[in-house]
Amino acid sequence: QVHVVESGGGLVQAGGSLRLSCTASGFNFVNYIWGWFRQAPGKEREGISCITWTSGSTYYADSVKGRFTISRDNAKNAVYLQMNNLLPEDTGMYYCAADLGPFNGWNTFAADFGDWGQGTQVTVSA
Repeated sequence: QVHVVESGGGLVQAGGSLRLSCTASGFNFVNYIWGWFRQAPGKEREGISCITWTSGSTYYADSVKGRFTISRDNAKNAVYLQMNNLLPEDTGMYYCAADLGPFNGWNTFAADFGDWGQGTQVTVSA
């Protein structure tokens, strides 16, 4: 049984930083692309960053490019999202998900993923 757990969220002032973590039991991380999504209140969930497990190739949405960095730890089967220079519009629930790839854009990334975790809340105050 797959169990995805996100952690590391919190309340931070604009300009601050947070580091999110994602682990998943019952899941073979190899050969997948792992990514982060977020959902702001009243908005649809959007993909913001992903990383190819084998090659380490990364992709970012324009809204977070230059501020967020995704990384992975092969030994720990974990994916991280370092978020710097946070803005109030970064507020939302953050989730991680996986896709077999290849990456063809955010509209299709993880579209079939069915093991969403509880997410971790990020709140950025102005």
